[in-house]
Amino acid sequence: MRMPAGGLVGLASLTCVAWLLAGAGMAGAQGVQVAITPTMEVAPGSTFDLELSIIQAGSSFNGFDAVIGYDPAALTLIPLSPTSLQQGTLMTGACGNTFHRFEQGPDRVSIADVLLCAGVSVTGPGQIYRLRFQASNTPQTTHVRFLPGLQFYNAGLYVNPAYTTNAAIGIGMPPPVSVDPPARGTKVGLRVAPNPARGRTAFVVEADRAGPLRISVVDVRGRLVRRFEDSLAAAGTRTLVWDGRDTAGRLLPAGVYLVTLEAGGRSVSSRVSMVR
Repeated sequence: MRMPAGGLVGLASLTCVAWLLAGAGMAGAQGVQVAITPTMEVAPGSTFDLELSIIQAGSSFNGFDAVIGYDPAALTLIPLSPTSLQQGTLMTGACGNTFHRFEQGPDRVSIADVLLCAGVSVTGPGQIYRLRFQASNTPQTTHVRFLPGLQFYNAGLYVNPAYTTNAAIGIGMPPPVSVDPPARGTKVGLRVAPNPARGRTAFVVEADRAGPLRISVVDVRGRLVRRFEDSLAAAGTRTLVWDGRDTAGRLLPAGVYLVTLEAGGRSVSSRVSMVR
């Protein structure tokens, strides 16, 4: 694998105290499958909604952080007023008391949403969020995708893994097929061990088809500190050792880091605690 220079990546910050106010129980082992839907064709200049949806029942969760990226030359985000209208029916239908944060950047939005009713969690399927966009007047194809920073929680505990599917939008033309939902049976996996880690740890990566593969390591402030890429990764299982250093070779401080694997049109994330 080769390692290009890192950069800054937006990340919804951890909402530590809020998670502890809701739910009581450990997340299941199945993980969460979440998609941005639908992939579709829209008319130039039109307004349309996209949903973040849990596509099938999986592990229980009572909150999530997400960062959604888009091309501002193709799409303009239109926040609803009040922004609480963007919260999904799966979340609001389960609990009338929620913590909600929505932050808009030039090419992304950061979302945090958590149920504050004690003992209440959800599994899906169902809508957890929605976003409204206006298409440009120029025919083109574009994408709306999950960026590193996605994390589900249940009663203050991380719920892993999280499998994602992105959306493709065709403005005045059919949408591209490159980010259609992955073919049935597509599987990606990520394990981090040891965790917690002292000095170094290993990423065990699984992908059942060949293709580009990327691993991003992000700190809790949203900064991309290390990235590994392979444009011709073979299918199967491989192990990558991370020495706990950033792209400049500096030893990173103790703390929690988000590790995201992108392969086969899907992504999966996990967290690792580095101790010194």
